[in-house]
Amino acid sequence: MTLTIPQPAALQSKVQELFPGVIVSIIVAVAAKFLSEHYATPAMLLALLLGIAVSFLSEDQKTAPGIAFSARALLRIGVALLGARVSLDLLIGLGGPLIALVIGGVLATIGFGLFVGRFFGSGWKFSLLTGASVAICGASAAMAVAAILPRDERSEERLIFTVVGVTVLSTIAMILYPIIVAALELNTVQGGVFLGGTIHDVAQVVGAGFSISPETGESATLVKLIRVAMLAPIVLVASVAIRMMTKAQPGDARPPLLPGFVLAFLVLAAVNSAHLIPTALADFLGQASRWLLLVAIAAVGMKTNLKQVLAVGPAAIALLVVDTVFIGLFILIGLTVLP
Repeated sequence: MTLTIPQPAALQSKVQELFPGVIVSIIVAVAAKFLSEHYATPAMLLALLLGIAVSFLSEDQKTAPGIAFSARALLRIGVALLGARVSLDLLIGLGGPLIALVIGGVLATIGFGLFVGRFFGSGWKFSLLTGASVAICGASAAMAVAAILPRDERSEERLIFTVVGVTVLSTIAMILYPIIVAALELNTVQGGVFLGGTIHDVAQVVGAGFSISPETGESATLVKLIRVAMLAPIVLVASVAIRMMTKAQPGDARPPLLPGFVLAFLVLAAVNSAHLIPTALADFLGQASRWLLLVAIAAVGMKTNLKQVLAVGPAAIALLVVDTVFIGLFILIGLTVLP
């Protein structure tokens, strides 16, 4: 068997083909980050909206290949690099019952979403997408799960709607949930578990937690990263289930048993757990992950037809809200039951 090595000329030609679209995606992501820092608005949401505003670029022959590459390849690399932020050390000190509550909340929310989705007229794909995004880590989880779902003409539409929905709900939760923590007089650990166990996106968890106190912020971030750690096993199990459920048509490529980006996530998490990644490098990889995901969501926005997204309907919005309320109640009830 002969190993084929890409020729420099072919590689250069590929880079030249992808460069305009990738650069456009980066520019949109940088603009979104700038606006986010100056107007206190989630960068993911802004990147998505700005991308939609220049969606005509995805139809240009010069930029289309690079935009498609950014929306798919950079997304998977960004999700993989999230593994550098995960470590078994996160579990130490939180305690078995609280860890079980957080993990139980993730699993229960996904199961609940799949169950109630039928009552909202949603298929299993959308129910899994929304349930996982609410249960794990918002837009990042939505993009990771979307990468393993069988693709059809509504794939982009479902993904965009879910990213917008969970980002908006996460922003609302960032404002509302600290008020709930104060009203219920939750202590530092309980408040951190509630915020980290229910708010969708990491940035909003940090904002909500540290708005109460540094201790609550640290606890909330810890709990949130435990939910992030659930991303790889959930995607793996879902991938196996989809392969078993989906009958491949002649000529169709079946979803991979273990997507490469999930394997990379697990490897980085294992290496980080073994303390083989220096703190500075882990921080750098975490920052790189956030930027890659921001560029990817900008590219996804550019590939989006806004009219199709808005046609998803109020039932889909209701499903996201119901999933969000469910995980909030699940964690709150668990905190009252645990000693």
